[in-house]
Amino acid sequence: MTLRSRKIIPYLAVLAAVFAFGLVMFGAFVRLSNAGLSCPDWPTCYGKATWPHHEQAVAAANAAFPDRPYEASKAWREQVHRMLAGTLGVLVLLLALLSARRDRTVMLAIIVSAVFAAAGVALCLHGERDWSSGLALLAILLPTAGAFWLRERAAQKMSVLALAVIIFQAMLGMWTVTLLLKPIVVMGHLLGGITTFGLLAYAALRCHGFGSPDDRFAALRRWVVLGIVLLGCQIALGGWTSANYAALACGTDFPTCLGQWAPPTDFHQGFVLWREVGVNYEGGVLDMAARSAIQITHRIGALVVFCYLMWLAWRLARSGFRAGAIAVAVVLIVQVLLGISNVHFGLPLPVATLHNGGAALLLFTLLANVARLQSWHADEVESLA
Repeated sequence: MTLRSRKIIPYLAVLAAVFAFGLVMFGAFVRLSNAGLSCPDWPTCYGKATWPHHEQAVAAANAAFPDRPYEASKAWREQVHRMLAGTLGVLVLLLALLSARRDRTVMLAIIVSAVFAAAGVALCLHGERDWSSGLALLAILLPTAGAFWLRERAAQKMSVLALAVIIFQAMLGMWTVTLLLKPIVVMGHLLGGITTFGLLAYAALRCHGFGSPDDRFAALRRWVVLGIVLLGCQIALGGWTSANYAALACGTDFPTCLGQWAPPTDFHQGFVLWREVGVNYEGGVLDMAARSAIQITHRIGALVVFCYLMWLAWRLARSGFRAGAIAVAVVLIVQVLLGISNVHFGLPLPVATLHNGGAALLLFTLLANVARLQSWHADEVESLA
């Protein structure tokens, strides 16, 4: 890798990570403002590259999609979100190409993947969804394999893998629209955004020198990794809560639910992951008992994660990582307060959006600790292989 490439990659990784964080926030804003189906087609919006502006275009849009009348206040949000996602895709593609610069095989795989992804979008525009999905699958597999093949540092591997996740995110974005906000797809889309941010954030951290000279902190690092796994499960629960419109299933009561400690619940229906195709899931289809079960599970998960991460912060502080420990504890407390505020104030849009951003920021604090505790030795051996 040339000296110029080595200098560009750290700054590009930071830019991509910050952009991904902003996209997670904006995606939450779109979803929570009920704008997820404001463009009934994909990747266009009522057949437009942007969205209808003039009266004649709006009339044509309403005629083409009579079941989904055009709402200007929502359509721009969804289409701008798609445009921002496309911009992030270009940034990650450039980052992946620079990361694989020394390996022509992986570079070729990345280029072919980008071509397949672009062709898949073109086919989707012409209604060839099966062919489009097939090309998208190949576009995902190529950089995934390339990331494992690449003999570079972890930061470069993560950058290449992020490209695969971005392409899968595009497919989930399409399915979110075509499957009418199917909860498992909406939750997957949220997790994909968080995963993209996590990969890019970790790459940026390693590129900027976060690491340990040896592996003396391996045991502590494993506890932090467990914290990331628990947080990931809780984020998934949060996504499932949002996708099933269960955020206010307990009303504005906390810590009780509907004024009770044990309200009527239906955990079986609440956690059926795959439901009927063709149903419009906007607004949710579950009864109150099923939604209450989801909300209560999310609260229990939050309690488990809170207790574990506070203990982890104490362990980090005792091991000499006070800054990392304070960051985890402070963001965790703020995140819990945002979650309680969501319930108490009836899910105000700014607070709910910040709650999504808080989850990503909490993940970042844990990733920063993992990067700090990770030895450089394994990376150096791989880089010289």
